[in-house]
Amino acid sequence: MTLLKRRVAPFAVVAALLAAGPAVSSPASEVELAASRSSLAGNYLAGRIAGSERDAASAAAYFRAALRADPRNPELLERTFLLTLVEGDVDGAMRLAERLVAKDPSNRMARLALAVRGIKTHNYAAARRQLTQSAKGPLAELTDHLLTAWAWLGSDQTGKALASIDKLQGADFFGTFRDYHAALVADLGGRREEAKKRFDAALSGDGSALRIVQAAALFRARNGDKDGALKLLADFEKVAPRHPLIREARTAVQTGGDLRRPIADVSDGVAEVLYGIGGALARQGGEDLSLVYLQLALYAEPNHAMALVTLADLYDQLNQYQQAIDVYARVPASSPLKRNAEIQSAMDLDRLDKTEEAKSKLAKLIAADPTDQEAIIALGNIERGREQFAEAAETYSRAVALIEAPLAGAGEAPGKAAEPTTYVVKGGETLPDIAKEVYGDRNRWRELADFNRTPEAEHANGGTLAKSNELKPGQKLLLPPRQASNPSEDQKADAAAKPSAANWSLYYVRGIAYERSKQWPKAEADLKKALELSPDQPLVMNYLGYSWIDQGINLEEGMKLIKRAVELKPDDGYIVDSLGWAYYRLGKLDDAVRELERAVELRPQDPVMNDHLGDAYWRVGRKLEARFQWSHAKDLKPEPAEVPKIEAKLKDGLPDEKKTDASADASDKKNGG
Repeated sequence: MTLLKRRVAPFAVVAALLAAGPAVSSPASEVELAASRSSLAGNYLAGRIAGSERDAASAAAYFRAALRADPRNPELLERTFLLTLVEGDVDGAMRLAERLVAKDPSNRMARLALAVRGIKTHNYAAARRQLTQSAKGPLAELTDHLLTAWAWLGSDQTGKALASIDKLQGADFFGTFRDYHAALVADLGGRREEAKKRFDAALSGDGSALRIVQAAALFRARNGDKDGALKLLADFEKVAPRHPLIREARTAVQTGGDLRRPIADVSDGVAEVLYGIGGALARQGGEDLSLVYLQLALYAEPNHAMALVTLADLYDQLNQYQQAIDVYARVPASSPLKRNAEIQSAMDLDRLDKTEEAKSKLAKLIAADPTDQEAIIALGNIERGREQFAEAAETYSRAVALIEAPLAGAGEAPGKAAEPTTYVVKGGETLPDIAKEVYGDRNRWRELADFNRTPEAEHANGGTLAKSNELKPGQKLLLPPRQASNPSEDQKADAAAKPSAANWSLYYVRGIAYERSKQWPKAEADLKKALELSPDQPLVMNYLGYSWIDQGINLEEGMKLIKRAVELKPDDGYIVDSLGWAYYRLGKLDDAVRELERAVELRPQDPVMNDHLGDAYWRVGRKLEARFQWSHAKDLKPEPAEVPKIEAKLKDGLPDEKKTDASADASDKKNGG
């Protein structure tokens, strides 16, 4: 008799075994030891528990032990295969996939895994056979046609590869995958005109897709259309500025630098298919299946930076912060995404309560590049989250300064150049390091090198820069005058966009930090600036409007802002609570009760909202209900400082006065921060 009686769909298996919950991982040796001592049923149950806690490694270990005790059980075999794949032990999963297809020849995920292995090992015919034998469905059709195309390209059959892609029919978004991968295949297969046509089709289908824009722009530049490439990149940056891959591509196109294809070979292409589908699944709520696709993508190409970042981001989404950190660490140092990965890794360290380690990591990133706005904001967010509001305000101010500061040299009078200055090299520095520190642009290192081989530099420094560009500590370099410098396109773009609507959130969070550190005039100015940059932001309207009402100023305008915020986000319990609490502060108690009851309906487990509703009930004479709400608020684990206040109200009620001062210090009860 088998342990499991009912057949479970493979994707449901992953979902069930990796249900929502915190990741709590035990050391592998401990799990293996425990599994070796347990019974079949014990390992099965332990695996289910580990899966419910999102500990895929432990769940896989327990199920492997259960499978050893019942090796002919097809359900156990399938569960173990999927968990081993999700865990990231793809080689181990492949061995299980071979056993699985022997028992279930049409098993879709096992066939997919074996097909990817076939392509990775250049056994392209075997890969195509695996794909033709799997069970079919809409997602399988998309995956199988694209992977079959790449397998044909591996066999130097570009025509058959394109024909396989062109057979793809299905949902509207299938067209984007079809045109994009057809363009990549045609380009690698040497069919330039076909590639151009397919890239144009892909851009028509989705001109805002990062990977399509990146690949198409570099294709255009390689084929002599520099202006077309730059326009494509500039259009993308209007919608999503400062993306590292786009900035890298723009620099390469402008300088004639590295224009190599982002997808350089068949393994890259397979990884791109699996990463693209896996990322789409994650965005649409299919996190469980996304894990499988992303792990297979990284099996095909372990250094695929976008797949690594997407997998790490998915772990973040699932609250598996240590797993995210581990994957971020795998992003290649040469990738422009590495710095972003380091920033996200620091945020995850803070989520694991390793706050000092997180702040130290960000401080090092900022020291290496003082113009890194993302790292500075991340540090401010950590400080704000830890209620270090004064420190957060100072940190955010460094980011604001980068937005508001004029471009270096922009204010100098024409023809009035500054004198050259001398720079003393520090240990371990390279020319790109110095260019980044001095100009904010690593790509200007050649300018430094050329200038320091001039007679002027030789006279000033007592020698010229060696042709090898090797630097020694204490060596002097001459920096070109500002007027002679040529600001990079990145600097120009940053300068032209300061400040813009995209910066509203920075002023908003600095405003919160100022308000919470009792610097209201500065807070008010920042909140108004945020609204000026982006007038329809309900979070800002809520915070500013509530702050005014809480202080008894600008009452009419404040209420108007909060009501508008509720109109924009009617189902946001925090904002609805602010409206109810504003009515309470203004003495409109019936309105307050109505809105606070609705807020609690929207977020019944929030202690602040239940506390607010209790106060309103007390003021309208519903004292029994008030005590119930306060008691419930206390049970919901409010902030420690609020507990004595709630206990006092449970004992004595509210003071007998028309207006309560229960929120006199309500800055810590404001929502939306």
